[in-house]
Amino acid sequence: MSFDFEDSTEHGEESALERITVGIAEYAATDSRAALTTTGLGSCVAVCLYDDRVEAGGLVHVMLPVAEEMNAGPSAKFADTGTELLISEMESLGATTATLEAKIVGGSEMLDLLEWGSDIGAQNAQQARETLEDHDIPIVAEDVGGDFSRSIQLETKTGTLHVHSATHGGRTM
Repeated sequence: MSFDFEDSTEHGEESALERITVGIAEYAATDSRAALTTTGLGSCVAVCLYDDRVEAGGLVHVMLPVAEEMNAGPSAKFADTGTELLISEMESLGATTATLEAKIVGGSEMLDLLEWGSDIGAQNAQQARETLEDHDIPIVAEDVGGDFSRSIQLETKTGTLHVHSATHGGRTM
């Protein structure tokens, strides 16, 4: 399911943003005027990073908490290694951990994965928090938990994050 987000504009700027879709176990970062989007954030978590000094933003869509407990899949699939990948990608754009800010979304309780337990969403959110804390990156906003899915759009030039749920409406953070 996809949602149309309104493009945010200020002072008559052109409203068309390059739209970059980030799928499950994928990440992207850019310092161009773009909208990074992802859908289907149930128990998955999106970690969004923004550095206003270099006007760069990034997004990773993770589905499991810890890579070392699994031996398969891309690193972006996991909250620990996926967040690390995104931090590295942001640093390649000139961001520093001293100037990055984070927003996290998702982590709902929607699945019961036998190996991980029924609280996989909470585990994903907690691991994302811990990895960000390890790098001294503050979380300035979060929309986590519950039992519903979310879709998001991150505006890379402003760090504005739009969150939408079919059952709980939308909000901007």
